[in-house]
Amino acid sequence: MGYPSSTPLISPQFSQALAHFLLAMAAFTLQMQLRNSAYISALKDELRRNSSQVTEFILLGFRTPPHLQTLLFLVFLVIYMVILVGNVSMIAVIKMDSRLQIPMYFFLRNLSCLDVCYSTVIAPKTLANILTSDKKISYNSCATQFFFFALFVTTEGFLLAVMAFDRFSAICSPLLYPVHMSQKVCVQLVTGSYVCGCINSMIQTGFTFSLRFCQENRLDHFFCDVPALIKIACVDTFVNQIVLFVLSALIIITTTSVILVSYGYILSTILKIPSSQGRSKTFSTCGSHIAVVSLFYGSVFFMYAQPGAISSPQQNKIVAVFYTLITPMLNPLIYSLRNRDVKDAMKRILCGKWSFL
Repeated sequence: MGYPSSTPLISPQFSQALAHFLLAMAAFTLQMQLRNSAYISALKDELRRNSSQVTEFILLGFRTPPHLQTLLFLVFLVIYMVILVGNVSMIAVIKMDSRLQIPMYFFLRNLSCLDVCYSTVIAPKTLANILTSDKKISYNSCATQFFFFALFVTTEGFLLAVMAFDRFSAICSPLLYPVHMSQKVCVQLVTGSYVCGCINSMIQTGFTFSLRFCQENRLDHFFCDVPALIKIACVDTFVNQIVLFVLSALIIITTTSVILVSYGYILSTILKIPSSQGRSKTFSTCGSHIAVVSLFYGSVFFMYAQPGAISSPQQNKIVAVFYTLITPMLNPLIYSLRNRDVKDAMKRILCGKWSFL
């Protein structure tokens, strides 16, 4: 007795129809993928064409009423002139007085040079934009301005750390100070500061100006800076924000750690001095540097080392004015008013000129 023949669960007609349907779906999916790829490629080409059209930026600067433009110009002009006169005078006094040919004043001379350099990168263009309606800056000029600004500001941060280490060596190891801070070592430390500044500047400039800038070219700032540039980019800037935050935090943590550790040892050494007059005299050599460090790092940390730094353009502009113009203006005043050696050197130079006349 044979078994009845089994009936297939799926008929040949249904299998054939299903195969045709799957082939049709595969063809449709492939066609859609090709269309999407073509669309994405066309979109990228359009972005490139749009970004290539942005050959200049507009610096919006300070949104002040027209009748206050002249006053604002005069204020900025006076600040810039004080920066030039103060820092150039400091450089000249240190260069001319033989008693100031020691490492501390070698670093101070370089600090004054940096203040002149990075304020000059910013101030002339800002002054021109205040009085003119044409507030444009070319793409290449914007990149150049940012590169040198980042170079000089970063270098100053490292130089302030070097100056703290110099005070540590002078106060905590006075017998070994000539060895630790020989002329060769001082030159190497300043050169290293510039190298670190150059590395950071190249990375920041490369990341920032690799972004695509489409139709929007208005920078809500008075100079080309990372937060304002990131804000108008037409692509995702998450990586740039992370790079900005990480590099800024790394530089600030590294340099401030050197400063804090150095002054920790300095304070411990000063407290061991028996006489109050000796403690006061020793600490007075550090007072000017502490004031300059507080001004510089306070504003830079507020500007760059916080994730929300790009969210408030008006706040950023105020802080930027402080560390690009106010701090370079105050530095020579702080050192000249609080430093007895500098004041005595100025008196000797002035008295010598008057006696010559």
